[in-house]
Amino acid sequence: VKRFVKRYLDVDSGFVLLRLSLVMKLKRILMVLLIVYVSIPCIIKLCPSIQAKLVFLNFVRMPYFIDLQKPADQGLNHTHNFYLQPETGLSIGVWHTVPARMWKEAQGKAGDWYESTFGSAHPVILYLHGNAGTRGGDHRVQLYKSGCVIVCLCVGWGDSDGSPSEGAMTSDALFVYDWLKRRLNEELPLYIWGHSLGTGVATNLVRRLSDRGSPPDALILESPFTNIREEARSHPFSMVYRYLPGFDWFFLDAITANNIRFASDENVNHISCPVLILHAEDDGVVPFHLGKKLYNLASRSKSLSGHKVQFVPFPSALAYKHKFIYRSPELPNILSDFLGTAHPISP
Repeated sequence: VKRFVKRYLDVDSGFVLLRLSLVMKLKRILMVLLIVYVSIPCIIKLCPSIQAKLVFLNFVRMPYFIDLQKPADQGLNHTHNFYLQPETGLSIGVWHTVPARMWKEAQGKAGDWYESTFGSAHPVILYLHGNAGTRGGDHRVQLYKSGCVIVCLCVGWGDSDGSPSEGAMTSDALFVYDWLKRRLNEELPLYIWGHSLGTGVATNLVRRLSDRGSPPDALILESPFTNIREEARSHPFSMVYRYLPGFDWFFLDAITANNIRFASDENVNHISCPVLILHAEDDGVVPFHLGKKLYNLASRSKSLSGHKVQFVPFPSALAYKHKFIYRSPELPNILSDFLGTAHPISP
């Protein structure tokens, strides 16, 4: 009996020691997590430039391994990669995509041939992508495979020193727009399409164009937000801090300190061209209610009075989320009906 009791006590004490060891490890892990949790807001507040990089994500390439100089590697064998130089030391990367049915003609062609297509009857879209600094995301590639439009994609978001800047993004987009206009037949429509963060650039751009009396033929906003503060507050990355006392002071004020606003809710009061808003109800990055709110503001805008303003929701059951609206079989008809083009625009 004594031997049994001794073994029982040995086992029990071993179990207690093991439990204590696990508890201590768990406490250390929780302490590290707490330190990290508390440190991140402090670091962002002390170094606002970090917040700017998190907004633009221009240091991220997705997918990492793609060579942007070779769009054919992404299945875009009717696309030409080239660079524009708005100023010394600054290059803007552009993909010029012709209609997919022209792929045979496009084989082996250089920039001169692509530029000559601006004289065709096809409408032109200046496409402004979202953040993460790449032209190559799957949803973008699918859009570039559009059957009946020429797409120019503007990237290179940043100042001459490479740092991200809302003003530089808008200036880059304006430079590409003017470059296009000089090459297009005056009767050929030119549309601007923005996605996600690109919608903020798009409304900035169209506001400038409207102010100078030369707005585009239409503005298409895919998964837009009202302004960057409301988007940052709703973004899934902010979920763990959203209810932290001082959230606005730590995070949102850091965005403002970088002069980042993307105030589409203000811009719609200065835009004078038709506006189409596309938004999926299950968008987890830019919440659906922000796109709807922007539409409500645009529909009451005096500057948009007399212009068509349309909002097209995509039900959650379709699972288009933030970047798969291009999958909608109804999209070609939606675009063609809105734009009133004789060419059905089909992804």
